[in-house]
Amino acid sequence: MASVDVALKDAMTIEGSIGVALVDYHSGMALGTLGGTKDFDLDVAGAGNTDVVRAKMRAMEMLGLGDVIEDVLITLTHQYHLIRPVQSRSGQGLFLYLALDRSRANLAMARHQLGRVEGQLEV
Repeated sequence: MASVDVALKDAMTIEGSIGVALVDYHSGMALGTLGGTKDFDLDVAGAGNTDVVRAKMRAMEMLGLGDVIEDVLITLTHQYHLIRPVQSRSGQGLFLYLALDRSRANLAMARHQLGRVEGQLEV
């Protein structure tokens, strides 16, 4: 099992990583961030993406889907944004948010590696 700091560091080793955050989707607050740039504030991005997670959870509930979100992918012209809800009991209500440089990232590998990071995360 990995602590939050170790998990964030592991996520930053994913090829093309710009930044990563662990976010509480009830409050929108980041429990930890690593990376980012002066023009890319991970606290703001994490808080903004809580709306995405909440909306998808609501839609699944309204549709009666008894399924679990593995990840949500947002593709931009120059970036990929991966949102991965934490599935462990201790991580309920949290998600990992990873921003990737699209020109350097391998999306399939990034999804796989972020899933590994999420699976080892202990909150």
